[in-house]
Amino acid sequence: YAGIKEGNTVLDLGSGAGNDCFIARAEVGETGRVIGIDFSPQMIDRARKNATKRGYTNVEFIEGDIENMLLPNNFIDVVVSNCVLNLLPEKDRIFKEIHRVLKKGGHFCISDVVLNGIFPKEFTDNASMYAGCIASAIQKDDYLSEIEKANFTNIKIERTKTVVIPDDVLQEHLDESTIAKYKAGNVGIYSITVTGIK
Repeated sequence: YAGIKEGNTVLDLGSGAGNDCFIARAEVGETGRVIGIDFSPQMIDRARKNATKRGYTNVEFIEGDIENMLLPNNFIDVVVSNCVLNLLPEKDRIFKEIHRVLKKGGHFCISDVVLNGIFPKEFTDNASMYAGCIASAIQKDDYLSEIEKANFTNIKIERTKTVVIPDDVLQEHLDESTIAKYKAGNVGIYSITVTGIK
């Protein structure tokens, strides 16, 4: 769904050890460029070592915040991200930043976790559920609304997959009372892939 072409400049938000950047690099070829941004110095260091090991000279990694990217306006052809934005609090700023750095006619392709319904407070306060990209997710309609407010067009949900948290995972991290409240709430958890054009 990312629609990456040879020669594109691609930006990966929350690039981690660089795996998605290396996949994008195969698409952009020698004439393109791939930039990864991550807030963790350890991940940036690992990603740079991985790029050097592979001999890639057109893949670079920047340490920094996605909400305030150290990149010029109208610079990127394609922005990609995989289950990272829901971990960050200021989703309105993130989509405005994505819009800012994209060239006119550029596009994004983001996979993320969204909700339909409200979790009990004890669930959202749980660090493991947060780290697992679940407790920090926002309502699907609110997520799409932030993309619209950032002035993107042709916004499409390309793919939706229902996320089911196994009982053994719930029991490992939550008490019985919280699990009962969570199940009674019947909250829909979805992994969606969304695209949009500047």
